[in-house]
Amino acid sequence: MDLSIIVPLFNEEENIFPLYRSIVAALDPLAIDYELIFVDDGSSDATVARARQLARRDQRLRLVILRRNYGQTPAFAAGIDYASGDVLVTMDGDLQNDPADIPILIERVRAGYDVVAGWRHKRQDRLLTRRIPSMMANWVIGKVTGVPIHDNGCSLKAYRARMIKHVPLYSEMHRFIPAMASIAGARITEVKVRHHARRFGQSKYGLSRVYKVLMDLLAIRTLIASSQRPLIWFSMLAMPFLLLGILSILGSLYVAVFLGTMALPLASVGVLFFALVIVLVLSGVFADLLLHVGSARIRTLPLLGLEAVSLSAAGVEVIKKKEGAPDA
Repeated sequence: MDLSIIVPLFNEEENIFPLYRSIVAALDPLAIDYELIFVDDGSSDATVARARQLARRDQRLRLVILRRNYGQTPAFAAGIDYASGDVLVTMDGDLQNDPADIPILIERVRAGYDVVAGWRHKRQDRLLTRRIPSMMANWVIGKVTGVPIHDNGCSLKAYRARMIKHVPLYSEMHRFIPAMASIAGARITEVKVRHHARRFGQSKYGLSRVYKVLMDLLAIRTLIASSQRPLIWFSMLAMPFLLLGILSILGSLYVAVFLGTMALPLASVGVLFFALVIVLVLSGVFADLLLHVGSARIRTLPLLGLEAVSLSAAGVEVIKKKEGAPDA
């Protein structure tokens, strides 16, 4: 399989048919072997029913159904796990990403890049609630991670499968994939892509995601900073607290010796600082051990490449129509 297109869907019943037609129209002229993976993220409308209709007509379409709404990142992770293409392309299901830009992303991957990020340089969204917060967030992400991507929130991206399948995805981490891939030395680039205003349905994005993004950004910064020598990084982080602990203990001794009174609160603060230093150093030791031994690959929703799988524990149903199989 040359290419897999992964599209998460959440209440996109009006978009799914034109989305399918536009993707097929963009890819059929390329004469490559490709598959479409639609991941329904717990839709409550007719999205699944209409996706089933398409899957029955086109054997290249695979449908992954999550039993409830997990969020965009787990939906991407589910599709990535199930994909079999050498190159994986992710995109939104609201028709704001243009499938006609997919060939451009594929060309950049073939040119030697591991991650190709789309840049919505003429974004068709509201200025105050979407574009300005996005510009500020992208600037902060670039400064913190050291990966200057103009549009981390653009879902239209292309990846080499052998790279992206080893990147753990959870929370809102899909927007930080370039930064996470940079830890492994991935070659990253970006290309300008088109962006259209939403025609059907309602946007699922809002300012409520800011908190999650900030927490994930903190986690990514820690991963990047400690990815090579975590023990040294954690030890450096512990040094200010070690200094504060020493000053607190010395201050309590000074009060006890020269002033003749007990400074238990000050001594207690010093003990707490020393305890924090021990925790940080032990965290560095543990992180260093994980780095050298190797950590297990983490996925929020692991999938099996089987036919007609129902995984109630993971909350996932995988539907793969087999040639000659009767319609459900």
